Amino acid sequence: MELLNQLISDFASLVWGLPLLILLIGGGLYLLILSRFLPFRYLGHAFQVLRGKYDNPDDAGEISHFQALTTALSSTIGMGNIAGVAVAISIGGPGAVFWMWVSAVIGMSTKFFTSTLAIMYRGKDSHGHIQGGPMYFIMEGLGKKWKPMAVFFSLCGLVGALPVFNVNQLTQAVNDILLEPNGFEVGFYSNLVIGIVLVSITSIVILGGLNRISKVASKMVPSMVLLYFVLVLFILIVNFDVVPKYFLMIFTDAFAANNFKGDSFLGGLVGGLILLGVRRGAFSNEAGIGTAPMAHGAAKTNEPVREGLVAMLGPAIDTLVVCTLTALAILVTGVWQTTDANGVSLTASAFATAMPGIGKYLLLICIAVFSISSLFSFSYYGSKCMSFLFGEDRKHYYNYIYIASIIMGATTSLAMMINLIDGFFALMAIPTMTATLIMAPRVVKEFKAYKKRTFK
Repeated sequence: MELLNQLISDFASLVWGLPLLILLIGGGLYLLILSRFLPFRYLGHAFQVLRGKYDNPDDAGEISHFQALTTALSSTIGMGNIAGVAVAISIGGPGAVFWMWVSAVIGMSTKFFTSTLAIMYRGKDSHGHIQGGPMYFIMEGLGKKWKPMAVFFSLCGLVGALPVFNVNQLTQAVNDILLEPNGFEVGFYSNLVIGIVLVSITSIVILGGLNRISKVASKMVPSMVLLYFVLVLFILIVNFDVVPKYFLMIFTDAFAANNFKGDSFLGGLVGGLILLGVRRGAFSNEAGIGTAPMAHGAAKTNEPVREGLVAMLGPAIDTLVVCTLTALAILVTGVWQTTDANGVSLTASAFATAMPGIGKYLLLICIAVFSISSLFSFSYYGSKCMSFLFGEDRKHYYNYIYIASIIMGATTSLAMMINLIDGFFALMAIPTMTATLIMAPRVVKEFKAYKKRTFK
């Protein structure tokens, strides 16, 4: 197991090197400049689209703009926001948060382009149903000769969409917050029981297909974000005297790297800190990875730009709001300096410190809902990759692999799970970003035409 752990860790470090950083951040900056900061100029219009002002039930697609965003958010607002931020701070200190923000701002532009393309170049599955996502916009937008890249994305998606990190951290949360303090023996068998319970809940929803997934997500996600917001607001009020100090530290530490404990990158600790923040940011908001365009590609609309504008709200809600809340809770309570806990246990320590007795249980409710909602949407992404590779008739087989991997995630180590998913996320980003950068001028042209049609 130690050898396997090391191999997976080396693989993740290799693919998350300088070339990928240039592709994600450099590519995202190029898209931001090419569009003349378009995503930020049309935020108001994006919210109008999200509220349903332009909905047309006769448009092609399966789900509404709101359901598409909440389905995409249910996969991104999960353990990346609660455990991923804690991992970033425990290794990188407050400065890691700044680089997560940078990745989110750039990610908004990337999400706009990838999700606009997901509607512009929708394809058809083996049953003739309309589908969207990177594998389809690569094939439809760039032509059949690019099929190997679409196949590569789908193969990586089969592993990248597995829920092992989410399940691993939810299991750790149940053990640390609920079972151990109440005298239960924690080990392989308790983890197995948690895995079986998660399998039961997940099966009921995912076997009902995208419509059931999107309906459940659109109800669960907004209420949980609100509850989480209220809880962290309480922690910040209790510790209001140190909030300015730590908020400032996010900026100063980003360039000093005084609290960075990881490996240096490009010859310096700041380079290592930037890589850590961007990697955790990408894991949190998935911009450029290619998962969200699969959900947005199913939206009921004939206007690609509208879905792109809705999609770009994802990184803002996910990283700029939810990740920042988690980061501030960990920083102002001081637990990042006083405990060796990592991942979800560190966030739980922050809540327990600020709200003794009840805090960690309230966090557990948020964690459970965030994690379980992520399980639903990731199964959809994986089965969509399966359908592209092996035909619509065989996509249901993925659900069985997916359900088995829940048991694996519940019973294996955090390091192995986080490196495995990180590595395959990185590989998914290569075809997604390459195709997006090639077709970016077409998106800008489409936006100009949309502006003439909409704002006459």
